Formats: sequence, C-alpha cells, structure tokens
Amino acid sequence: MSLDILNQIDRWPETAQQHLLALRALFHEVAQDAGIGPLDESLKWCQPSWRPRKARMGTTLRLNWSPDAPAHLAAYVDCKTDLASQMSTRFPGQFHYDGRRAMSFALAQPMPEDAIRQLALLTFTYHRAKRSACAPPCP
Repeated sequence: MSLDILNQIDRWPETAQQHLLALRALFHEVAQDAGIGPLDESLKWCQPSWRPRKARMGTTLRLNWSPDAPAHLAAYVDCKTDLASQMSTRFPGQFHYDGRRAMSFALAQPMPEDAIRQLALLTFTYHRAKRSACAPPCP
C-alpha cells in the first residue's frame, strides 16, 4: 500500500482502518479470481481508491471514513454509472445509499462481505460488461 494511503488512513479510527485493510485484501482477491489483473491503488479526492490497470476493464472504487459520519465507512463509485442502482436492487438494506454514488455501512455491524464482493466485481468489470451487453448476438 502506498505511503499516501497509509498517511491518509492513519487519521481514521482503528475500526475504520481495520475494515479498510480487510476490504483492500478482498478487492485484490476479487480481481485475481475474476481474471481482472492487477489493481492500481491511489488516492482520489483524498480517498483510497482501486481501479483495474487494464484499460477500459472497469472503473474506480473508493473508500472513505469521515468525521461527519464517524460510525460508518462509505464506498463510492463513478456517478455516471448505474452501479449504485444495481447494488440497491441486489442488496436492499445492506447499505445506506445516497443515490448515484455512495453506499455506506455501519462499522459496528458485521461487514457485508458478500455485497461488497459483488460491488467490487461489478465495479472492476463495469466497462467490460457494458461492451459485452452491447455486442451483437453470436450466430
């Protein structure tokens, strides 16, 4: 993990840091299992983020803890996608949804691992899935 990310999460409470580290491992596992390839890790908008290195494979998934909502950890997706909508349909009640990009969950509750695994897979394969959906049917 980059020093920039470590410095950023060092400001977070221990529980949020532990969740982030577990989610980071899960993101890399999802990418490996799905044949997505390696993920780039960086800070985007001062938030730890992950994105497939392969061009046009998927989009960025970010995590953040904020003192404005100290009991929650939030995941963010690109607001120009339908990812948040897909997640609210597939996993109603698993997250607090803000509409088009943010999904948060309580740090005091068990982490919704299955839902987050699906979120990572959908996010990291978003463009590939869209291209497949637009391809003409096979003869």
